[in-house]
Parts: sequence; C-alpha cells; structure tokens
Amino acid sequence: MEIHLKKVHGSGNTFFLLDDTQLSAPLAEEELRQLAKQLADPENAVLGGADGLLLVTQSQAADCLGKMRVINEDGSEASMCGNGLRTVARYLAEKYQMKHFAVETLQAPLAVEQAPDLAKGVAAFQVEIGPVSFDLATLPAAFPDRKKLFNEEVPVFSERFYFPSTQRFTAVSVPNPHLVSFVPTKEDCFSPDFEAFARFCNGENPYFPDGVNVSFAYIMEANQLFVRTYERGVGFTNACGTAMTATSFIYTLLTHPAEKLNLLTVYNPGGVVQVSVRQEEKVRLDLIGNATFTADVFLVWEDGKIKTIEKINETKEQDAWEKFIKFRK
Repeated sequence: MEIHLKKVHGSGNTFFLLDDTQLSAPLAEEELRQLAKQLADPENAVLGGADGLLLVTQSQAADCLGKMRVINEDGSEASMCGNGLRTVARYLAEKYQMKHFAVETLQAPLAVEQAPDLAKGVAAFQVEIGPVSFDLATLPAAFPDRKKLFNEEVPVFSERFYFPSTQRFTAVSVPNPHLVSFVPTKEDCFSPDFEAFARFCNGENPYFPDGVNVSFAYIMEANQLFVRTYERGVGFTNACGTAMTATSFIYTLLTHPAEKLNLLTVYNPGGVVQVSVRQEEKVRLDLIGNATFTADVFLVWEDGKIKTIEKINETKEQDAWEKFIKFRK
C-alpha cells in the first residue's frame, strides 16, 4: 500500500501526519502502532524520527471537520496533543479551505482557527485545550485522603528524590494527565534528578497507574514561563502543548486568580508559544503557535512494515521557522 505522510511540527514537537481518508484501505490498530514505532525508531528513523503519529480521520460529530488521534512513539495513544492539533488544524483548513471550525479529539470537540503568521513563511493556529479537571480520579492519580493536588508539597517525593528547594506539585488533566512543579532556576528544568523523578512517575508506582506527563517550569518574569516536559510514552520532548497550557493555567490561578483574561508567553526547548487563559462563565484555554509542514513523505507499507521510502519532498518552512525562533530564544 502506498502511504503519503506529512512531516510536521508545533514548537519543535515533531510528528508524521497521516490522513486515513486518502488510503486505499484503513490501517488496522496494530498496523498504526507499528507504523508509529517504525517512523520514530531512532536507529532507522525517517527524517530524524518524530514524537508520534497524528492520524486524521472522518469525524462522527456533525459540527467537526475531522477527528485527530495521537499515537505515541511507543505505540500508546494520547488523549490530546496541543502542538499536534495545530498542525492537524492547518491540514484540515487547507484541505477544506476554512479558517474557523472544530476538530474531534478522544475527549471532546475543540475549536480551532487560523491565527496571523508569526513571521513570513511561519503559519500559526490557535486551538482550544480541554476539558480541564483537578479531580485526581480523572488523571487518574492516587494520593491518600486527597481528591486534588494543587500547589502542595508531597513528602513521599521529597524523601525519595533530591529537589533544589521546597518542591510543590499540582496535578491536572487537560485532558492529558499532568504533574507540574515550579522551580527556582531554569537550570533546574534540566536537572538529572528531574529525569529520575519523571521516570519514576511513569514506571510502576502507586501514584500514577497510567503514567503522567511531568513538567518543571521556571517563571522568567510576569506572564513569561519556561517549561520542560517529560511526556509519558515518549520521554523528554522539545515541547508539549497541553503541558504548557496546563502550566499557564496553574500559574494564572496562583498569581492572577481574579484575572478574566491572561495572555502568557511560554518558552520551551523547541521554541515558543502563547497561551490564552479566559476565566468568565467557564474556563477557556487556547494554545497559539506555529503549525509547520517540513516535508511530504511517500512510502510503501507492506506486511506490517515500511518496505521502501519512495520519495521525500522537503519544504522551505523549517528554514523560516529557524530564522524566526533564532531571535526569540
């Protein structure tokens, strides 16, 4: 079977995008997992690999242009991906020539819209992130006698791991599960102790039975954050859209609890995004950033594996993105 993929990224969070409505026959679930693994395989990666596979399918919801599924590099499925959703939004916008619409995700339909280009050749989209819950049962997470964990010390973590200062944690789902902690310096976001802690939270442990995305965040100045995330099923990535959104919401609740509209700039190892936090009748979170297409890949899929790479057509969009981000870091 011939397969056409797009290599895409949002803030350096890289994916291969596959529109299954363009296939001669849909791939089975195991084939999707195997394709994601093979595309991301560090020893035999296509175009340097990726953090996962974005599958675009027809939506069963009448008001949605399409549905997005996210297959991680280990073959597991994520509930949502903010950086990936921006690229799916752009793909559907160009396919159907629309600028405002909704995309179905595993948990909910989410509103998306084209945003002004960040720079010449750097397309941008704004996407809704949600639903939001601090209920530990929704992550799921288990902490004795607690229904939520918001900016609290967790003694069992401090006893087992070294943290540079008194560490407080917040658990939230958006709908991906996140554990967020603010640290005193940007360097703490790159501490080996961070990796050891994140691996613990995503291995066999009594607190997060399904694993959790772990983020350390540094407050650069008012409404400017740096966030680094260890994603479950992936490991450290250049950026995690839902993590940056969740962290921005937590920051707003801690510092601007009565603010009806807060716009934050969030830096990450891969680039920069903006997050809009609206608190009126209900909370509305939006992630704004690039939706970059770097290449078209044509391959042959046979007997559950990539048989040949037929053709790769690279775009000039990565050059434009790198030029833009060079002056923002």
